[in-house]
Amino acid sequence: MFILRRPHLTRHLRFSRSNRVASVVSSAAAVRQDATLWTPAPLSLVESAAESLFHISIDISNSPDLAASYTRPGQYLQLRVPDVEKPSFLAIASPPSFAAASGAFEFLVKSIAGSTAEILCGLKRGETVELSSVMGNGFDVDQIDPPGEYPTVLIFATGSGISPIRSLIEAGFGADRRSDVRLYYGARNLKRMAYQEKFEEWESSGVKVVPVLSQPDDGWRGETGYVQAAFARAKQVSDPSATGVVLCGQRQMAEEITAMLVADGVSNDKMLKNF
Repeated sequence: MFILRRPHLTRHLRFSRSNRVASVVSSAAAVRQDATLWTPAPLSLVESAAESLFHISIDISNSPDLAASYTRPGQYLQLRVPDVEKPSFLAIASPPSFAAASGAFEFLVKSIAGSTAEILCGLKRGETVELSSVMGNGFDVDQIDPPGEYPTVLIFATGSGISPIRSLIEAGFGADRRSDVRLYYGARNLKRMAYQEKFEEWESSGVKVVPVLSQPDDGWRGETGYVQAAFARAKQVSDPSATGVVLCGQRQMAEEITAMLVADGVSNDKMLKNF
């Protein structure tokens, strides 16, 4: 006797159900993405900051709510350029007080071939981009306050990771009331190191700037190699329990620095990270 078997029907039903679920999930994701509130804003400045890095300033004077939503250094947003769906995630480089006073957000953007960031860096003043709402928790400086209890703050940044660090320094975190605040800032060479014109200002606020170059020119007499190696040579953490840390940039650097400091007794809870 011939018996009709119907395994394919069961499989078909299972696959159909999976497809319906996938379709629902995809639709929900699309709705969430479409729900992003985008604010059009004109570019007020696009200029070179260093090799492959650009200063970008965006006029948000007509969007006071957007400016007011930026409350902590280390926060970021999404940015869309004309005719490109995929947004770029950018940390805000200027401090919150700057947005409130001048009605602008400043960014340090790395131009990467084929990316939205590359298109952004090729736009001209006056052209319009779209900004999402401000996102993220930023650096919770309260974790390393008051300055008297955390006199040592070690800051580490590489490449365009200096962007939110600039915001932190210029927003102020009591550096002038701490005895040892160091910024280890890594780049390939001086041509790729942004914000050199700000180093003197940062030093006067109480932050010792330690540039670290991985491929320096022959005349360089400062720190060489990677940031984590430069710090390992210096170390000088007198009291781990009174030390705060801020990390931003390359993940490997941040992980190695974290492991090094935790081994020395610095609390992971006192490490503010953005990478």
